[in-house]
Amino acid sequence: MSISQSSPIIIVGAGTWGTSTALHLARQGYKNVTLFDRYPVPSPISAGNDVNKVVSPGQYSVDQDRVDVNTALTMEAMKAWMNDPLFKPYYHDTGLLMSANTPAGMQRLGVRVRPGEEDNVVPIEQPEDFRKLAPSGILRGEFPGWKGYLTRKGAGWAEARNALAAAAREAQRLGVNIVAGGTAGQVVTLIFEYNDVKGVVTADGKIHRAERTILCAGAAAGQFLDFQDQLRPTAWTIAHIALSPEERKQYQNIPVIFNIEKGFFFEPDQNGEIKLCDEHPGYTNMTRLPDGRLGSVPFEKTQVPKESEIRIRALLRETMPQLADRPFSFARICWCADTADREFIIDRHPKYRSLVLGCGASGRGMISPRGVMTWTLRKCTHKLTISAGFKYLPTIGRTIIDAMQDKISPKMHECLKWSPGKATSRNWADTLGRFGGPNKVMDFGDVSEWTAAPQRDLSKL
Repeated sequence: MSISQSSPIIIVGAGTWGTSTALHLARQGYKNVTLFDRYPVPSPISAGNDVNKVVSPGQYSVDQDRVDVNTALTMEAMKAWMNDPLFKPYYHDTGLLMSANTPAGMQRLGVRVRPGEEDNVVPIEQPEDFRKLAPSGILRGEFPGWKGYLTRKGAGWAEARNALAAAAREAQRLGVNIVAGGTAGQVVTLIFEYNDVKGVVTADGKIHRAERTILCAGAAAGQFLDFQDQLRPTAWTIAHIALSPEERKQYQNIPVIFNIEKGFFFEPDQNGEIKLCDEHPGYTNMTRLPDGRLGSVPFEKTQVPKESEIRIRALLRETMPQLADRPFSFARICWCADTADREFIIDRHPKYRSLVLGCGASGRGMISPRGVMTWTLRKCTHKLTISAGFKYLPTIGRTIIDAMQDKISPKMHECLKWSPGKATSRNWADTLGRFGGPNKVMDFGDVSEWTAAPQRDLSKL
């Protein structure tokens, strides 16, 4: 049954995808939209509520249909970052270095793809070439065995938190009702009724009915709906290092430095901190669920495993050794929901037709190489940090609305549809084409030691 622009619509989760969906519903004239989240918007447990995120048009697949679909999604997002007045102020076109340092890494990176005639993508092969990417004395490392490509334009980073907050403010200005913070915003269950979903119940006991319910709850989506093993909550690790006021100026305007086997880092943010991530296939938290099945259960922690700190400091010793022993000013784990093939789930549920799904970001908010890299410019009720395909913030809501309206193209629907068959007998240890660190999926149950970085109240980020 079709709905009108005055029909009540509920969105669960005010992270990247939920906020984007709220914004685009309002831009398209829907007048009765409510966005629920346990925390004030931007939700502090959303990984989009972060200082910065990589924004790049890279590919991760070699399947042509997937390449076509993801090129379309990425082109739309990149165009918005560069041109939409709402998002353009938060995008920094610094360039992006993608590199590796072993034969296997080089093959995975796809360095056989040579730059085009426009010279926008250039090879970087010698240590001195890497050091020239920043002012003298900043990239002092030896870059042992590093080789890669620098995309000069059309890639960089976004002020994630500021962009997410701007999208939420604009959605609210256009009429979206944001119910965020406390029991009033905390969705505890969907309303399953007459073989459909008819809204949500919040922790204050109130029933909220809707003609469409849109689930954008990231790694926590599985607490609301049985995804039949289609989602695996997977976590990554990040840390910050603080610079002095004098150092901040020296480290500005460098491209994002990304080694797909080691990790990546950004120029300092507005608070003078450099964010660093060690690259690896991710961590799970495998737990025996009440129904007897195994599942990865997200949790919040503002520290990272000690082994992650060791990897981050190894990255610094190869690139900026002057910072390698500096204490972390902040650290946390960041959750995402991996599908079995890393394709998004953007679809109307086949049984509950009033339920629309925007889930399974699969760590694709940044480039996560798989197969060949194509160098063409072309939340929840638990307290946890959720990665939600951040680079798609400006536009992913349109795709979710297309699914709600049954307007998605057949090829895109085939890639993004509800597909439990892909997760049959799922291998929870599948790296999904990622590598780095020990080149295997790790589990927090095996972690014995954590860092002791200064704590921050996530609700006040």
